Amino acid sequence: MADEGFDPAAVTDEVAEGIQKVREASTLEELKALKARYAGAGSAMVQASRSIGSLPVDQKKTAGQLMGKLKADFGRAYGLMENRLAEQAEQAKLAAERVDMTLPVERRPLGARHPLAKLMEDVEDFFVSMGWRISSGPEVESEWYNFDALNLSPDHPARQMQDTFYVKGSQAKDAAGFVGSNLVLRTQTSSDQVRALIERGVPLYIASPGRVFRTDELDATHTPVFHQCEALAVDEGLTMADLKGVLDKLAVAMFGEGARTRLRPSYFPFTEPSAEMDLWFPDKKGGPGWIEWGGCGMVNPNVLKSAGIDSDRYSGFAFGVGMERTLLLRHDINDMHDLVEGDVRFSDQFVMGE
Repeated sequence: MADEGFDPAAVTDEVAEGIQKVREASTLEELKALKARYAGAGSAMVQASRSIGSLPVDQKKTAGQLMGKLKADFGRAYGLMENRLAEQAEQAKLAAERVDMTLPVERRPLGARHPLAKLMEDVEDFFVSMGWRISSGPEVESEWYNFDALNLSPDHPARQMQDTFYVKGSQAKDAAGFVGSNLVLRTQTSSDQVRALIERGVPLYIASPGRVFRTDELDATHTPVFHQCEALAVDEGLTMADLKGVLDKLAVAMFGEGARTRLRPSYFPFTEPSAEMDLWFPDKKGGPGWIEWGGCGMVNPNVLKSAGIDSDRYSGFAFGVGMERTLLLRHDINDMHDLVEGDVRFSDQFVMGE
């Protein structure tokens, strides 16, 4: 007589029921749940196997053979259904991902960033790497910040209508008798440097990249709207040697190893002494040589005084380079029209260079 803990008929019926449900399963998740129910730790099959040990010796062999057969039957049914459902799932996945290569495709170009924007970022990264701050100011500027604070006298030619965009406002004659307004479209980002001197004080190390405006006609080398990056350093004991060191590092960052600069005496109202900055350019037309790149010099004491800085204690240097000119030289672009006409094919050339 069977032990109360081992009921051959009950466990046989339970396993038969499990096999039937396994054969009716429609998903792998359902199949796994059936395995846990009919062959898991709490199933009748596992409990019956554990109770064999308490059977009389003469019944253990028969019970063991029965349980071995039931386990094999269930495992065989489970394995067959598992393979079948796995294959069905794979086929369904492939069908869902199938692409009809004969269908027409609507191709839309992704476009590309303008190389000028990328160059501006490169310049900012250069100054940030030296510990300088990036500064920005308004594009519609007062005449005082744009001219007076930079030591440009009221009768300076740059203040006349042929160089400057004046914003319509209260008309009045200035000290030189010219009729204008208090607001202009900034002609250089130097105006932001004066703001920084007044608001942040010294010592000061900033770069001011941005858009500027002058009444130039658009041609191969000029445009009325262009970009500059001007830099200003004011501290105790700064000299032209410090200026030259920064310029050489900037040249290498923009044009690679071997690039260098030289300074030629010049005149700018806001610097004294002033210099034109030339760049050694291996790809210059006619062979390697020097080509003008920007202007620079030591900050004029009058500019420091206009910002309330003690010019006897502090000195500074400043320089500015045109971003469009840098881009033309860097990539051998011959016509300014390419930068402003918005043809995406122009920008596409520089995608790999990003």
